[in-house]
Amino acid sequence: MPNFNGVWSLSTQYQYAADWPIIPDATIGLHFGGLTTAGAYLNVIQQISFVSGTNATDFGDLTQGVYYSAAVSSSTRGINAGGTTGSQINVIDYVTIASAGNATDFGNLSAAKSSLAGAGNNTRGLIAGGLVGSTQQDVIEYVTIANTGNGTDFGDLSSARHALAALSGTTRTIFLGGQSGSTYMDTIEYVTTGSTGNVTDFGNLLAGQDHTRASSNSIRGLYFGGFDGSNSQNVIQYITIASTGNASDFGDLLAVNAFNSSCASPVTALLLGGSVDDGSNAINVIQGVTIATTGNSTDFGDLTIAVFGSSACSNAHGGIA
Repeated sequence: MPNFNGVWSLSTQYQYAADWPIIPDATIGLHFGGLTTAGAYLNVIQQISFVSGTNATDFGDLTQGVYYSAAVSSSTRGINAGGTTGSQINVIDYVTIASAGNATDFGNLSAAKSSLAGAGNNTRGLIAGGLVGSTQQDVIEYVTIANTGNGTDFGDLSSARHALAALSGTTRTIFLGGQSGSTYMDTIEYVTTGSTGNVTDFGNLLAGQDHTRASSNSIRGLYFGGFDGSNSQNVIQYITIASTGNASDFGDLLAVNAFNSSCASPVTALLLGGSVDDGSNAINVIQGVTIATTGNSTDFGDLTIAVFGSSACSNAHGGIA
C-alpha cells in the first residue's frame, strides 16, 4: 500500500503481492529515418514509449534522410550509421537519448555502405555486413559509444552478406540471416562484444531470410518476420543468448512483415513499421510482444509516419545490464 503521503516508498513492506505498485516501463526507443511508399528518404527521428497504446512522437532530425542504416546504443546515446540517401554514405550520427533534438556528427564508417546491421553493449556498438556499391561485405567494425570517432575493424562474418539482423546480450553480439550471394541465409553466429575477432557459429534460423531486424533483452533474442526471396513472413523466432542452438518458434506477427526495425526494453520487444509486401508499401504500425513469454504480437501504437527500411535502438536493450 502507499505510504502516508500517497507516494510509493521503496522501504515500504508489502504483505500481499497485490499491494505492490505497477511501475510503468520507462524505456525510450528511437526510430531513425527510412523510406516512405512515395520513395522519400526520411531524416526524421521518432521517439517511442514502451507504454502500450502510446504512439511515437517527434524527437528531432538526422543530418540527412537515410534508408537501411544500422543503429546501436548505450543507456545514454543512440547512434545511426551508414545507409543510403540515394547514394550510400559512411556517416555516423548520434543523439543523447534523454534530450530531444537533432543528431550530431559522430564520425565515419570504414566505407560508404548500406543494408547493414548493428547491435552491442553499453560500451561498444558493432556494425556488420552490408553493401558497398553492389558488393556484399563480411566486415564487422565497432565504435566506442561514449566517444566520437570512426569505426574500427573488429573481425569478419563467416561470409559476405547484406540485409542481416543483429541483437546483443551484455557479453555477446549475435548476427542472424541475411543474403550472401543469391542465398538467403539461415545462419546465426556470434562474437564476444568486448574483444575483437571473427564470428563463431551459434545455430540456425527456422529458414533462410533477410531484410528484417531483431532485438533482445539480456536473456532472449527475437527475430521478426523477414523475406525468403519470394514472400515476406509473419513468424517470430527466438533464441537464448547465453547458449547456442537453433531458433524456436515464438508466435506470429499481425501480418507478414519485412523491411522493418525493432527495439526492446527488458520486458517488451517492439517491431516498428515495415512492409507487408516486398518492400513497396510502408506501414506505420508498432507491434509488441512480451519477451519472456511466447505468443503472437499485438497492436501497440503507431509511428508518426508509415515507413520501411528504418533502424531503431533503445536505452535499455539486451546489451545493457
